Amino acid sequence: MPRRKQTSKREEEYTAKDIFVLKGLEPVRQRPAMYIGSTGSEGLHHLIWECLDNAIDEAMAGYAKNIEVELVKENRVRVSDDGRGIPVDIHPETKKSALETVMTTLHAGAKFGRKVYQVSGGLHGVGISVVCALSSWMKAEVCRQGVKYYQEYSKGKPKTKLKKAGKCRQTGTTVIFEPDEEIFRQIKFERKKILNHLRRQAYLTKGVRIKFIDSTKTPPFEYTFYFEGGLKSYIKYLIGSNVPLHPNVFYVSKEKDGILVEAAFQYTQERECWEESFANNIYTGDGGTHLTGFRAALTRVLNDYAKKNDLLEGEGLTGQDVREGLSAAVSVKVPEPQFEGQTKTKLGNPEVRTVVESVVSEALGDFLERNPQDARIIINNCILTQKARKAAKAARQTVLRKGVLEGLSLPGKLADCSTKRPEEAELFIVEGDSAGGSAKQARDRRFQAILPLRGKILNVERARLDKILSSQEIKALVIALGCAIAQDFDINKLRYHRIIIMTDADVDGAHIRTLLLTLFYRYFRPVIEKGYLYIAQPPLYRIQTGKTIKYAYSEEEKEKIVKELQKSGAGKIEIQRYKGLGEMNPDQLWETTMDPEKRILLRVTVEDAKEADRIFDILMGKEVLPRKKFIQAYARSVKNLDI
Repeated sequence: MPRRKQTSKREEEYTAKDIFVLKGLEPVRQRPAMYIGSTGSEGLHHLIWECLDNAIDEAMAGYAKNIEVELVKENRVRVSDDGRGIPVDIHPETKKSALETVMTTLHAGAKFGRKVYQVSGGLHGVGISVVCALSSWMKAEVCRQGVKYYQEYSKGKPKTKLKKAGKCRQTGTTVIFEPDEEIFRQIKFERKKILNHLRRQAYLTKGVRIKFIDSTKTPPFEYTFYFEGGLKSYIKYLIGSNVPLHPNVFYVSKEKDGILVEAAFQYTQERECWEESFANNIYTGDGGTHLTGFRAALTRVLNDYAKKNDLLEGEGLTGQDVREGLSAAVSVKVPEPQFEGQTKTKLGNPEVRTVVESVVSEALGDFLERNPQDARIIINNCILTQKARKAAKAARQTVLRKGVLEGLSLPGKLADCSTKRPEEAELFIVEGDSAGGSAKQARDRRFQAILPLRGKILNVERARLDKILSSQEIKALVIALGCAIAQDFDINKLRYHRIIIMTDADVDGAHIRTLLLTLFYRYFRPVIEKGYLYIAQPPLYRIQTGKTIKYAYSEEEKEKIVKELQKSGAGKIEIQRYKGLGEMNPDQLWETTMDPEKRILLRVTVEDAKEADRIFDILMGKEVLPRKKFIQAYARSVKNLDI
């Protein structure tokens, strides 16, 4: 940490009177999910983010240059900064130290006064007190005016009084906490999740050094992030191994009407659009007015440029046309952000849209004039997308007629269930006619439908929608689901709330499963987000001795069952390795894989959409080299590979 030998004037101005108290703290432990989103992994890591937000606020205000996050033990985290340090003098309203007030009182902090922090993140100012309330033990250390102070807390209440711990030459705040086992069912911090968050914060706070230390490992793992380029550097990171479509990255950073706008983008040869938005360094996953303003500017300016240069024929470009293949990031610093919900997934300030649209429009118009090569490549890409959109629309209208969408003309290969209630209905997507035949005999016709697919479906990662809808297998699946696809998609029309991929436990089965997962991720992602997509787990082995029959779902389980049977003095043990679902008779398939009372289903989730996007690009995309590297990196970890 940098040494500071004397107290600055600004440090002296930041005192207890700058801490504003709004209300008390008890509801946090009663309803923690209201404040941190959940008591699972996301909520657990949110505790780190809230401590980090305080340090980032000091950095954005210009007082901190170095931040550290350390996993001290499996259940203990330290977050420190070299900012001014939280004030320790007596607060005029609470009659307690300002430090204790901040740590133990909901809605207490300098962020409410607008004097100390013009811009801030955190959970509406409740962040650090929420961390305190949900920690079985917490310690705050503050260095101010040459003195080191500390205080310990437990479950939101002080364990000790504010104490002096000697002298210190630097300034700053350190918070160490242990999450409460009564609140969190599992306390397991993930290094990758923390690194990803810290990397993003470092891009958003250019010029600030953020260091991560994992002291639970021997030797300790250390990684430091430091970026001078801001969002321009972040775009290059987001693009990764994808091939840029044009040479220059668009970038603007400008303040207008008290709002700082930073935006950057570049198009790639991939068709997916990836947009990330931030408000006061908080990731707004559901977008908001800042992202709306950016999109409006992008669409309008590209249309204006295309018309001015006679590049358009007929109708103008739509928002969809200009966003295909786009990798973009928008960040705003707003004095008084209005977020929807405690966990801040959407920005609501109406004035932000106007400012972002104005700043981006001016800068983008200038960028296109100064970079005519980039401009022509971008416009041509958008026009190509427009033509593909029209072709896809024609294909959708052919496939998804009104009668079809209402379920009046279901595909002939679908063995539908009798219930019309989606919450009861299950659809098994089965590999091949043989397995489909067994599944149709095994199922409970009242609520289980069977759709057999012939062979491997089209790899949608490499095809446009019009080609995708020319595939008979995909067309049958789209019609069976009933919720349409692309712009016509409507999750409320989904006919089954359990969609179960049931493929063989071999390499071909895994490939078909990956192709189906790619289709659902790219075109039916709300089905995954709603928790409606599952993967069946058929057994690998049937183990029989006498009249005793057991099923094993892995090599390890097979070995365990065999040892148990040998110990019990069983006679001859017969082991059958299932190569495919078609080898099972209907009774076995029902008992092991389809009976809701006995089966094992894996629910498909997407915790990190960007990472999932990257993996699908590697596994299913056009580029061979990244896939080769992926296989080489993970080949040794593959067990029981059938060839």
